[in-house]
Parts: sequence; structure tokens; C-alpha cells
Amino acid sequence: MIATFPAAAAAAAAAAPLSLDRTSLVVAPGGGRTETLAATMLAGDLASLGAARPPVVAALAQCRGTCIVIGRYDTPLVRRVAAGGGVDLSMLRSAWERHVRARVRVDGHDVLLIAGSDRRGVIYGVVDLSRALGISPWSWWADVTPRRRDHIAIDDATVVSRPPSVRYRGIFLNDEDWGLQPWAAKTFDPAKGNIGPRTYARVFELMWRLKANTLWPAMHSVSTPFYGDPGNAPLADDYAIVVGTSHAEPMLRNNLREWDEAQRGPFDFTRRPQAIVDYWRERVAATRQQETIYTLGLRGIHDGPMQGATTNAQRRAILETVFARQQALLADTLHKPLSDVPQVFVAYHELQEAYDAGLAVPPDVTLMWSDDNYGYLRRLSDVKERQRPGGAGIYYHLSYWGRPHDYLWLGTTHPALIREEMERAWQTDARRMWIVNVGDIKPIEYLTQYYLDLAFDDRLLGEPPQAHLARFMAEQFGEADAAETAAIMMRFYDLAWERRPEFMGFGETEWVTPNRPSAYVQSDGEEAEDRIAAYRDLVARAEAVAAHMPADRRNAFFELVLYPVRAAAALNTRILSLDLAGLYAREQHGGANVMVERARAAHARLVADTAAYNASAGGKWRGIMDMAPRRLPVFDEPVWPQWSISSAKGCGVSAWGEWLDDGNTLAFSAGRTDTRTFTLFAHQPQAADWSLISAPPGYHLSADSGALTRDGAYQQRITVRYDGTTGAKGKLRLRCAGQEFSVPVDTLAEARGALVERERRVTLPPAVAARGGWQMLNGLGSMGASLRSSLLLSASVDPARWTFSTMTTSDAVVRVVALPTHAMDPSHGVRVAVSLDGAPPVTLDLGTIGRSDRWRGNVLSNTSVATIPLTALAGGTHRLAVTPLDPGVILDRVEIVLDRAKPRYGAVTTPR
Repeated sequence: MIATFPAAAAAAAAAAPLSLDRTSLVVAPGGGRTETLAATMLAGDLASLGAARPPVVAALAQCRGTCIVIGRYDTPLVRRVAAGGGVDLSMLRSAWERHVRARVRVDGHDVLLIAGSDRRGVIYGVVDLSRALGISPWSWWADVTPRRRDHIAIDDATVVSRPPSVRYRGIFLNDEDWGLQPWAAKTFDPAKGNIGPRTYARVFELMWRLKANTLWPAMHSVSTPFYGDPGNAPLADDYAIVVGTSHAEPMLRNNLREWDEAQRGPFDFTRRPQAIVDYWRERVAATRQQETIYTLGLRGIHDGPMQGATTNAQRRAILETVFARQQALLADTLHKPLSDVPQVFVAYHELQEAYDAGLAVPPDVTLMWSDDNYGYLRRLSDVKERQRPGGAGIYYHLSYWGRPHDYLWLGTTHPALIREEMERAWQTDARRMWIVNVGDIKPIEYLTQYYLDLAFDDRLLGEPPQAHLARFMAEQFGEADAAETAAIMMRFYDLAWERRPEFMGFGETEWVTPNRPSAYVQSDGEEAEDRIAAYRDLVARAEAVAAHMPADRRNAFFELVLYPVRAAAALNTRILSLDLAGLYAREQHGGANVMVERARAAHARLVADTAAYNASAGGKWRGIMDMAPRRLPVFDEPVWPQWSISSAKGCGVSAWGEWLDDGNTLAFSAGRTDTRTFTLFAHQPQAADWSLISAPPGYHLSADSGALTRDGAYQQRITVRYDGTTGAKGKLRLRCAGQEFSVPVDTLAEARGALVERERRVTLPPAVAARGGWQMLNGLGSMGASLRSSLLLSASVDPARWTFSTMTTSDAVVRVVALPTHAMDPSHGVRVAVSLDGAPPVTLDLGTIGRSDRWRGNVLSNTSVATIPLTALAGGTHRLAVTPLDPGVILDRVEIVLDRAKPRYGAVTTPR
């Protein structure tokens, strides 16, 4: 983000276009390789827009056309140009990653000055110019081809950048086995045969364009260790990239590949402390002249607990010794105060548990908090910890390999969750270092940019994610399609919020369990059919935009939008269609085998689209997209069943109603307009006509006749609308395939108010609550909004309140459905108090501990549920209140579920 400061107001008022059709680039003497690389990138960007490729020269006297002077603010040339044009650079002195861009006349030359406070300040000044000219950060990594034009110009108003909000902002290349590494090895850099300097150069340029300054390099066993290739570290220094390492790689060491236990012995600090310290010393000495962040602490040889300790007390004792040895090593080797050496302790899994058990971390070390691998921060700094000089940071996942299930394939973390979690991090002063696990980079492009944009400019935390997404789409595809494309992708994230595509097998990993029938088919199949239809509609919308996408954006649209949408739709359709086929077979439904065919076709589409992805851009991305990472059961092509044909003839009805007068009855609230559905199907795989014979007064069908055909899987879902006027009890009389049958309908006691019992369930959404002391979070949750208690909650506040009505007396359960957030810090929990009809409140604890079975279920569904049983809840009007007892609790919805309610996986949502 850039901003025009008051000092530039006069220049801004007189702003005029500055032609860049013919330019020369002057790298200020006194700069280094970094500034030259930035100038080279800018030269390429200008050429890609249609300008003559500008030369990079060493002096103003060599300029032809507009001179673009690039350099640090304190170099002699930059100082002379700024003084000659009256440009104030004082704000750059001692600043971190800031820049000024200004037009001046010097020595008869028209000069565009880009002055940086430091190397990265220069880089970001160049990047901001390229962005202003229309170069997307994803011009190479997502094929957003720069558009050539006849004339290139920039507004010549002076701009002064804001300082970045978070000091160290970066990415972690991780779990690269199924995408980045095979692509680099076989397609992009076959001469190297792995991720090496050629690949890292492309990664570093992307980081420049996203204003990320820190890299945790790829570290799995398939990859060459970053420091194992002599070209990597010097290249990172050329690009001014700060290199750190993950929680599993203390002191810049990739233990998995660099500690050979056969030669070095066990990686056990209790048995070989000096050998391990010497091993660390080798790397610190080798990198002493480079810009690095040292991860302190100790874990196992890879991503697991340390050897030689089995309890938190043992880990604590070992870690405190390790900290002392590591800091002594840094001080002795680097010869500088430890306060000047960036150090971080990543409180990941058992390391956080040891910290919470009393582990003392040196005060000048940054405490890096982690999410639980599924987007929910496990804890944050308390009031005392916020005073530590080392500050705090965040390690966050947009991709993950591990239990309870991987999500390495598609980028589906909801932007609204990212915004909420990073807002709580910001508000609790975790502002020194934000690192995000981006897997293979593709296809997590947008989410990566969103996270890094939040880190660079905290003001974005105050706006809806939809606004950022729309701007992103406008930058890639133009204003005309931005709103619709952003809406498509937000719907994509909404559907994945309920269940990520990778989780649709309803199995788990570590240990790997087989797929099992979907929880979307617990009753009549309607929920599964609705989800298939939602994805079908989303694909149609995406394909409609793709159909008129200009040729130079088709690859980009396929990679950023169409493939993720169609791939998620195909996997959902395959799995749910097979589940429905089983249900239909049990119902003696003639369409069972049609659903198998639809599932098989969906799988074929997924295979074809994945092949198309890998062949896109002339084969540039061959090997980057794997539709079955880790070969988990959810991705397996199933055995395709073939159901025998039912012996039943004619037609049948599937409906979930009330059992009234010995009949399955569609029940309505008297005097209230509403709808119910039933499915009419043929028992035989043969077309059948149907028609309505008669309906009681007040009831109307969505269609009065139709045909059950193969295209519709020999079924039709029919909506019954009750107009609320008469309320007669009766039967819908139908004729199908020459057979007459009926569907009973009836009205029950009138339920008053906006929230009433429907199919023996009342859903209380956040949007209609009297919020009390809760804050509304629009866009987050299963119903389009959620309620969050204050992040600084310290006293009692008013509850959220709802009024609702039920029609009959029945036993019931109050289901409080929250997001599976964690306590803000150890002194708090995740608790609410619930009161029904003024009764004494019941305290519910929505928190979890560790990787419990409850936590597993929570993160797979993005819910945390607590219940209160009710005996003989009377029909009529009721009032429910929910009071937050801890900060940061996020309430998704409350449900009152009466006995015999239809089982559901997701929320009963209203159209948005």
C-alpha cells in the first residue's frame, strides 16, 4: 500500500502524467546487486507493457528519455537528485522498508526518483511503480500477462509509503512433495533436478511483488536443503530476503537431511549436547554475514517431539539449557548484542505445552504463536507477555499435512477466518513476525496475497474480506468481471467452510481410516442434493465468466478460479452422488445407477481438468497440480457399483415429515406462509409421467405435472407451498405411472414471531439477535455472520437474545454452535452462559485440549458444539439468552432441536 502524505499535497494538486514510453534506469552508485536486480525487473516490466526495454546505466549523463533513478536515500546521487528537486527524504532516515517516489527536474533531465530507506525500501518503491502501471504480482506465477499499450505513463504526484505494519512477513514452502518439488525437478529446472536457485529466484521475485521479506525454505526430504545448494544463500542475499527456518529446524538446520544419525549418532540433546551445539555452530558461522532469523529451541529430527524427553517438565528443563547454549553460540559467533540478533521461539504443539507449563524464554526472543494447523490460533500473549522486548509473532497455515486430515490440494481457508484470527493477533500485539504456510504456492495464490497484505497494512483488518477479494479480481481480470468473480470465489469459500473438499471422505489420517458414508446423507438425501446443486450452480457461474474471458487471461482464470471451483465441485459430486446412489437403492429408486454414472462422470471431469492444469500455459506448470496428494482414500477412484433393478413397479415418495394420524405428514404452522418438499421417484429406470389430481385449499405445488426421466435420475423434487390462509388438513392426491397415491398435509398450532419451529428445529442466527455485548462479524460462519465476544472482555456484558416459537410440547436439545477457537491465553477459556425463559444460566465450555477426538471433529466441520437437554419444552413463545464469559468466543448459531427432527450435517441456512 502507498499513500500521499501532506508534504506532497502541492505536487499532488498539480499532478500530471509522466511518460515512460522511453526511459533509462539509473542505479545509484553505492548500491549493490539488490538494486541492480530491482532495476532489471522494472526494465522487464516496462518492456512487457510495450515500452522499449530501458537500459540500466550508471549516471544521469547517460540517460535518454525519462530517467528513473533508483537507490537508497543516503547515496550521493539520490541525495543530489532529491535536493535539486526539493524532495524531503528525512522520513527515510532510520526507517524500515519505506520509500519516496517523486518527479523532479535535475541537470536538464526529467527524473522519476525512487528512494528507499534500505534495500527493501528500494525494492518496494520499484514494485509499487510496477503495480501502478498494471503489473500484477501474479504476472508469472499465475499467468496474468501484462497488457501492452501504445503509451505508458504514471501520475507524477509524490508518494511516501507507510512503514509496514509487521516487521517480518513471510512464507513457508512446505509439504512440497506433490507439487512444487516435482514441478521444479521435472519441468522448470530439470538440470538441477530439484528446488534450487532458479526456482528460488522466481519465488524471491514473487515475494518482492507481495512485499514479503522472510522465507522459511522447503524442507521435506524430497528437497535439497536450502543451505545444501551453494547458490541459494547468496541469491537470497542478492534479493534482500531474510532467511529463517521452521519450528522443526532450529538454528537454520534442516535436520531431516543434514543430521545423519548413522554418522552423527542420535539427535538427542540429553546424550550428545556438544555434538548438536557444534552442528549448530557450523551453520551460524557460515551465515554470519547474511540476514537471517534464528529459530531457537529443539524438537525431534523432523516434525515431532524432541528425543530424550517424555514430559513437559523434562522438555522445559532441556529447552532452558538449549536456549542458554544457543544464545551463547550466537553471541560468540556473531559478535553483536543478542538484542540485535533476530531470534524466534515457535511455540508449536508440544513446545507451547512446555511454555505454558512454565518454560522461561529469553526476553529478547520473539514468541511466535501458532494456529492449530486448521486456522485457529492456539493462544496469544497475555498482558505481561505483551511487554516482552522480543515481541510476538504468528505462524499460520493455509495448507497442512497431518491429522486429523490433510488439506494440501485446494486453497479453501475462508478469508473471513484469516481476517478474524489475524485481527486478534494484531490486537494482542503479535506484530513482529507473521509467517504463513503456503504449501506449493499454487493454488493458494489469493489467500497468500491476502495474508501478506494484512501483514503489510493492518488497516485492511478493518474492511470486509469481500472488498479485498474484489480488488484482487479487478487487478487480475478487470473491473467488469471483478464483482462476479469475487462473489464466485466467496461462495467457493462458503461451501468449503462447511466441509473442505479434502474432508469429504469423512475419514481421517494419522492413522489413515477408510472413507465412510457422508454425514450429508443421514435422512432423505435432500442435504446432499442441495450441496451438489450449489456446486453445480457455482460451476455454471464460473464457466459463464470464463466463456467471455479474453485470451490473455484464460490461463490465469483457469488457475485462479475455474480449476478450484470445478475441482471442488467434481469431488463433492462424485462422493455425494455415490452416497445418494446407495440411499436410492435402499429406497428401490430407479435412479440409483444414474447417480453412479454421474459420480463416474464427475471423477472423469476432475482427471481431465487436472491434466489441463498441468498442460496450461504451454506445459509451463506440468507437475505442479496433483489431485491426490499423499494418495489418501478421499481421492481414490472408487469401485463403481452397479445396482440391480427393483422388483417394485410404479412410483414412490420420499418425504421427511411428522407422524400424524398414522401417516408421514408434511406439517405447517397455521397462518404462516411456508414450504416443504418431497421427492417423487420411479421404481423402474423408465420414464414416467405424473400429475396433480387435487390439493386441499391453501396448498400449492411448484409444478402440477411433470416427467420422471433419466436426465433427472427418474425423480423430481416438488415443493409444497402453504399460503397461510386456510390451514385445512388433507392430502395431496397424485397420479404417477398410472398409479394414484397421496401425500398428507396438515397445520399445527400457530407459531408467532420471526423465528419459528420448522421441521422440528428452530435455528437462531446471529444476524437477527439483539446483540448485547457481542460484536457482529459479517461474512464469517455458516450463516453469513457470527457473534464474537470482545477480545478484551474483562467484565460482565449483556447477553445476545432471541425470541422464538415452537408448535408442540416435546423433549429437545439446545445446541450452541460456536467456531472452534481456542482460549486467548491460559487465564481464559471458551465459555458461555445460556439461559432459557429466564431460568438460571447454564455454563457451557466450548474449548478443547490438545488433539482430542472432540478437537478433531471440530476442525473438520469448523464447529464446536455444546448442548443442554430439555425435558418437555412447551409449545409457544420462548426467550433465549447467551452471555460470553471469556474473550474471543465466536458464536455461529444456536439451534433448538426437538425430538424426531431431521438429522442434518450443516446449518439450516437462509438465502444470502
